[in-house]
Amino acid sequence: MKLMKNLSFPGFYLVLAFLLLLFLNTQTTFAKDAPLWVMTFNIRYNEPRDGINAWTNRKTKVADVIRFHQTDLVGVQEAQFNQLQDLENLLPDFAWCGVGREGENKGEYSAILYRKSRFKLLETHTFWLSENPDKVGGKGWDADYPRIVTWAKFKDNQTKKIFYQFNTHFDHIGAKARFESSKLLLKQIPKIAGKSLFVVTGDFNAQEDTNVYRILTGKEEAGNFKLIDARYISQNGHFGGNSSFNAFKELEPNRKIDYIFVGETTKVLEHGILSDRWDGLWASDHLPVLAEIIF
Repeated sequence: MKLMKNLSFPGFYLVLAFLLLLFLNTQTTFAKDAPLWVMTFNIRYNEPRDGINAWTNRKTKVADVIRFHQTDLVGVQEAQFNQLQDLENLLPDFAWCGVGREGENKGEYSAILYRKSRFKLLETHTFWLSENPDKVGGKGWDADYPRIVTWAKFKDNQTKKIFYQFNTHFDHIGAKARFESSKLLLKQIPKIAGKSLFVVTGDFNAQEDTNVYRILTGKEEAGNFKLIDARYISQNGHFGGNSSFNAFKELEPNRKIDYIFVGETTKVLEHGILSDRWDGLWASDHLPVLAEIIF
């Protein structure tokens, strides 16, 4: 206060202008580096025969997991059209994009849910994990079902940055299909996103000791492009266990098949596998994987 009193009239406004510029610069820096929370979550398809674990008993749990953990982007797997409608109703700040794996609204989705108040959807498409990625409903190699990758191009309204999210679900039966899908995904990401920022979410039906994981992370058939497992570059380490599959029972040890991958320029602050339960009941037969990242 004494300093302000001793200042001349022009000097007072110079100091005020300096403080205002300092404040605006600080706010811009915070916005530029604003982190976001990304989740991958296989929500289990709507199967009435699941009894107490049927979707009608789980849908609020799935929505609560997303809401409580303040997630901004969610890549879901096994979602059916009616399930996505339910989540849209339960999570009014979220919209979603994607198509069913059999085309239009038929079959399971690998949809992307995004917070409408933060992100603007600029573009979205889906390709099939097969010898002909543009063929709707195509089943590749020895896959048991058609498998897809849905991608979305977003603008972050806070940071003004443009980035892509790719979300997928690899086949659970076909070993060759998973192998070839890994190579196709690595080919498609730079083709679609170029040098832009990106994040990849998915249920890959492959543990870390498989050739699928090794291909994706550049440890096998290494090329110029690879993905980085967010878990291993998290500045605060990993939270939770080493399994992401429970089959609505107790967790199967070391059964981690759900991942969040990022590019080399992305920072990861937190990473975890969430094991929330309600009186012994799970939200899904998979656990969600969550990461806080900065592009």
